[in-house]
Amino acid sequence: MARIGKGWWRGILWVGLLLGLYLLTRLTNLTQLPVFTDEAIYIRWAQIGSQDANWRFISLTDGKQPLFTWLAMITVRIFPDPLLAGRIVSVFAGLGTLVGIWLLAKEVFQKPRIAFFASVLYVLSPFALVYDRMALYDSLVAAFFVWNLYFAVLLVRRLRLDIALILGMSLGLGMLNKTSGFLSLYLLPTTLFLLDWQRSGLTRRLLRWVGLVGLAAILSQMIYSVLRLSPLFHMVSQKDAVFVYSLREWINHPLIFFTGNIKGLFDWAANYLTMPIFFLATLPVFALWHKPREKLLLYAWWFGPFVALALFARVLYPRFILFMTMPLLVMAASSLDWVVDRVKGWLRAVVVVAILYPSIITGYFLVTNPLHALIPWSDKSQYITDWPSGWGIKEVNAFLLEQSKSGKVTVFTEGTFGLLPYAIEIYLVDRPNIEIRGIWPIPESMPQEIIDRARDHPTFVVFNQKQTIPPGWSLELVAEYQKGNRKDRKLRIFRVILPDV
Repeated sequence: MARIGKGWWRGILWVGLLLGLYLLTRLTNLTQLPVFTDEAIYIRWAQIGSQDANWRFISLTDGKQPLFTWLAMITVRIFPDPLLAGRIVSVFAGLGTLVGIWLLAKEVFQKPRIAFFASVLYVLSPFALVYDRMALYDSLVAAFFVWNLYFAVLLVRRLRLDIALILGMSLGLGMLNKTSGFLSLYLLPTTLFLLDWQRSGLTRRLLRWVGLVGLAAILSQMIYSVLRLSPLFHMVSQKDAVFVYSLREWINHPLIFFTGNIKGLFDWAANYLTMPIFFLATLPVFALWHKPREKLLLYAWWFGPFVALALFARVLYPRFILFMTMPLLVMAASSLDWVVDRVKGWLRAVVVVAILYPSIITGYFLVTNPLHALIPWSDKSQYITDWPSGWGIKEVNAFLLEQSKSGKVTVFTEGTFGLLPYAIEIYLVDRPNIEIRGIWPIPESMPQEIIDRARDHPTFVVFNQKQTIPPGWSLELVAEYQKGNRKDRKLRIFRVILPDV
């Protein structure tokens, strides 16, 4: 009994340390990175939907499923900082992924130490760290992908009705979050790798599995059909067509983009997971004789979506493959377990530190100073160094708020959708003395509505993408803020100056 008690306390200690490390890495300086364009959109949708029930499906106006914004509608009522409210949803989603990774690894390999290693790799993963700290859909996508795989493994091994019902609900919620949630449904047949094909009663068990999976699929579609309550449901397919080729389009050029896409996806995965972890994740390919079915299943849930995306993607971003890399972390954990078993003494600590060092260093900079974090350039340009990043938004909002204390002010923004005006609206839209109006496209001559307001009260214009001001605009620079380390990309706020005022 003493041994059992000691083991339980040791387990609780390690779990506590793991959760503490997760919360430390996810919550520290959570709002240090400025708001990103898509974050501003989703948070603004959440604010609108939380205040008006008629707009609960507002994300469908842009063809986006609503689950993330539904959750954000709750948090924007709890947290006074809208950016914190949006990002905390991803923090909780990542916590769900952490628990799911642990359960999945333990169920697949039946070894608690591999489960612990998988959880540590997730906590330290720069890929997970970036998106668990942003108000984007992708952390929640990863969470449902992991839990869908876990319940699918449980179902094929236990063939129970309650597991099928839970799997159906998990699948449906994942689909309500993003279209990529359907991939979990399509991948369910691969879990037959784990069916015991040698036991008696194979036909009966196989038919039972088919029936239970069918039930889960029906339940998931019933949940997803909630979207049909909105007349904007058709917008989802229209939005999907922006990012992926339809089968009819793909047939005309089946492999033209595949080589470039697959190379880019591998590059993103290797860099975001770090090379040591990516190597560990692929190492089991050379040892398939040990637990071959389990390894084939995990590789299928990674490589299947990976290849499908490379084949059909019209537009690619690294965040699209975040959920696909979750099985790779489990594979890497199994390899790490193998390494730890075969390296003894002080050399074991050296090897483990060497494996984790790139993840730790990148994670340190992501939390403390993202300007110097070594992440793929395609993400760094979006979130840190180019026009989609919101450097200067905080300062502009503070300036406008201060100006409004003396009376009414109007701010015109370059754009009617996206970072501007939403990054200003999420903070200032309810301020009675501040009027926020978007303009797009930007005309060569200053619009009459700007002139009319400038004659009545202080009026400002914020430019973000446009780096040269049209010659027909009478403006005085108030302040400018560069995008990350780039001096050629700036957000600028101007005061409207009229000679006849």
